[in-house]
Amino acid sequence: MVSDGYLVGRQREMALLSRALDDARTGAGGSATLLRGGAGIGKTALLEWAQTRAREAGFAVLRAVGAEAEAELAFGALHQVLWPLLECSEALPPRQREALECALGLRDGLPPNGFTVGASALTLLAEAARRQPLLLVVDDLHWVDSSSATVFAFLHRRTADLPLVIVSATRPDGAASEGWPTHPVDVGALAPKDAGALLRQRHPELAASTVGRVLQEAAGNPLALVELPRQLHEDHLKGIVPLPERLPLGRRLEGLFTGRLRSLSAPAARTLLLTALGGGPAAGDAGAWWYGAVGAVGPVGTTQSAGAVGASAPAGTAGLVGSAKTGGGTATAESAETVGTAATAGPTGTIAAALTEPPETAAEAVLDEIEASGLARLDASGRLVFRHPLVRSAVISTARGPERREAHRILAAALAADDPRRLVHEASSALVPDEGLAARLQEAGRRIARRGGDAEGALLLDRAAALSTDPASRARRLTWAAVMAARSGRLAYTARLVEELRRAPVPSDIAPLFAYAVVYVDQGHRMDFESSFTLLPEALDALSAPGAESFGGLAEQVFFKLLLAATYTDDARAWRALEAHLGNVSPMARLCHRAWSDPARTARGASEELRALAEGMSEEQEAGGAWLLLWTASAVDLADGDMWRRFTGHHAYATQGSIAKARCYQDFLRGRWDAADDCLREAEAAEELGYHCNALLFRQYYAHFAAGRGDEEGLREIERRIGPVAQRARLRFVTDHLTHLRALVALAHGRHEDAYCDLSSLTPPGVLPRGLPWFHLPFFDFVDAAVHTGRRQEAQAHIAAGRAARMAEISAHHAFLLAAATALAAADEEADARYRDAYAVPGAEQWVFELARLRLAHGSWLRRHRRGEAHDVLREALRAFRGLRAGPWEELCARELRAAGHQVGTATGGYALLTGQELRIAELAATGLTNKDIGTRLRLSPRTVAAHLYKIFPKLGITSRAALAQALQRD
Repeated sequence: MVSDGYLVGRQREMALLSRALDDARTGAGGSATLLRGGAGIGKTALLEWAQTRAREAGFAVLRAVGAEAEAELAFGALHQVLWPLLECSEALPPRQREALECALGLRDGLPPNGFTVGASALTLLAEAARRQPLLLVVDDLHWVDSSSATVFAFLHRRTADLPLVIVSATRPDGAASEGWPTHPVDVGALAPKDAGALLRQRHPELAASTVGRVLQEAAGNPLALVELPRQLHEDHLKGIVPLPERLPLGRRLEGLFTGRLRSLSAPAARTLLLTALGGGPAAGDAGAWWYGAVGAVGPVGTTQSAGAVGASAPAGTAGLVGSAKTGGGTATAESAETVGTAATAGPTGTIAAALTEPPETAAEAVLDEIEASGLARLDASGRLVFRHPLVRSAVISTARGPERREAHRILAAALAADDPRRLVHEASSALVPDEGLAARLQEAGRRIARRGGDAEGALLLDRAAALSTDPASRARRLTWAAVMAARSGRLAYTARLVEELRRAPVPSDIAPLFAYAVVYVDQGHRMDFESSFTLLPEALDALSAPGAESFGGLAEQVFFKLLLAATYTDDARAWRALEAHLGNVSPMARLCHRAWSDPARTARGASEELRALAEGMSEEQEAGGAWLLLWTASAVDLADGDMWRRFTGHHAYATQGSIAKARCYQDFLRGRWDAADDCLREAEAAEELGYHCNALLFRQYYAHFAAGRGDEEGLREIERRIGPVAQRARLRFVTDHLTHLRALVALAHGRHEDAYCDLSSLTPPGVLPRGLPWFHLPFFDFVDAAVHTGRRQEAQAHIAAGRAARMAEISAHHAFLLAAATALAAADEEADARYRDAYAVPGAEQWVFELARLRLAHGSWLRRHRRGEAHDVLREALRAFRGLRAGPWEELCARELRAAGHQVGTATGGYALLTGQELRIAELAATGLTNKDIGTRLRLSPRTVAAHLYKIFPKLGITSRAALAQALQRD
């Protein structure tokens, strides 16, 4: 793909990366980019191009490469990145240095939590960036261990203030990028013109007939364009002999390397297999696996210290870095032990120390053969690296089972007894169940989980279960694996483990763990809450029994899951079980129950109590109580700003998804309506990860923006998509919200009777029902509808109920809505004073949409009673509605202003009729982008973009794309 530093067909990606590097170099701030694309699409080439450009610009380059064989080793990839910087760790505060060194295995102990490890890494990078700007490259993110990936995600959020550029690359189905804080840059297939240019550049000898066929088979994949012609006979290349019906292995890219692999000698093939399974060892590391590959012995290799920033780092905590001098046959090696073991200095403790170096002729011959095959090469540091990740996949997939097991056995024997990699290789080499090995894997998995590596711990426990000889032990280990996977946010993996567990009896001593894992999958993935009401109460009973195993504070998590089910469905069984166990949970859990169970009668003072509890929580308590704290804050509309910033270090999607849901809803309440489309993007991301309940809730939050803007069509579209699903799942939380939103749309269009009917079905006059824990949200709307339909008595009854409940003592939002409703229903002689009382409620200005509606109502009253004072109030409301793009409300304001004798331009025009999505599409189309380009940016299909444009044109009174820019400018 590369020609004189130029990548064919990647102008967009190169411009993006160039801009990021230039900004960091000139002090404009750092950035983070995630490249996403299929195998062979050219992600690694882009990373290498960025590295070259960065070094030329004076950057130090740090690099990590994910390895499939090392995915279970916590913080392995992070070790690769930070290894060259550890000499700077003395500059860290003691606590951060201790946490980082524990995570990287340089000292014994447990890191406080993921946040501290991330913060320590950030401080270390900031210290290095004081000397020169940094480029941090993470290739094959889909194979990076989960603990490292979450720290990289943490760093992604914090590049803006540093001369630091992070560029990562992953495959579309990469699990490591779950919950990633940035939307990926999709690297797609090359356009036909670019594909042709690349093919002619790399294979100028091809006949025209062959070119067409290769272009067709490669379908724009750069690696296929380069490799496919190499599989053809010379007569095929020149067009002398017709091409076969199917090009050799053209439809399976990995198979392109099969022929070359089969032509290798046994030592060379074993060397590649050991390299693939061992995570990419150095060619110059005359390790023990050389003995298995070449079968010869010689003098012992030596070690050397790690190089400076930008030099090759250890290949994961599980990798080996070396430099080879192939011409003379001598070699030096450096080795970093994995997590949990300090790096060793000197020849002893390295793989090379175990055996002697093979004869120089044998070693040189093997390396020469491998390089001649084009499958792998020696890089500048002497490391043996594959030409492409597909080669590694091909090496592993073409090896027979006995060959793979033998390779794992050799790799295990070459590692120290306390090296976690040894266990992984031993497990992979095992042919029959082995209880002793299973027990060791179990202990290693729990040890890694205690250090924050739940995802890696789950994999080790899963392996331990497979090697178990006793069915009960197997079930226990598999259950722990499911719980660890759930805690790490790996929902699809958890679901697979739960399905496996359900096939056999589960021992009673781990029933609470099993219940939690089952419910986690049922709630998040299947949207089935029945198991919550049958399994979780029993789990709480078992966990609260005298002398019962706590399972690391599982009771709090079970209580939260049951509270979530109760809130979503209003099932009486859940509420009864929760009330029975209030004495067995923390103050935060009890407060969360108060905030949601019957807030009109139990939530007074909840906001102040929440702040006090949050301020007094330690970092460890925050990690354990993150969901409880967020859910309580959501009940009283405090989940904003500092409330979720404190959880940015909790990386698992389960927590980050909860934060995103809270943010979407708070964006609506606080008038940040430009962020509406984020709800849909989050919904698609949740759907991809299997979090179907989250996806439904994100779409429900998007419906709030549509309803607030009076977009009936948009609301109906969302209702059609999520309404039936919510009905089947008995999600009253969703169906009641949709009823409220229908009423809100009706109010926007002046259909007050329709609105009153919907609202009174949720909350009858003067009744604040327990089954509607968010009763305050339709409170103001109910009074608005009642007043406009002449039901002032019902409005007063509702306000009286709010006062009796001391609604204003629950939260600032509750207080404002009660004051606003009171103003709407006030008699004429006191109305003006009541409106001004509502404006004076502390924090009233943060509820942008509701405050604008209050000003509209006040301005309307002033127009009728004090005409001269109406203008300023109505203008403020108009300005707010325009900022929100709430067209129908804006038109109501304009009518009142005209009725008051003030001229109002029709600036909104068709613009106001556009939904947020339609406006964004119109703006992008006006710049000249194609439907495909727009779809790529907004993650929509070109057909969906075309359908939106079909609706946009008549709303703006135009008939072509060419008129879009003028129409938007006019509006």
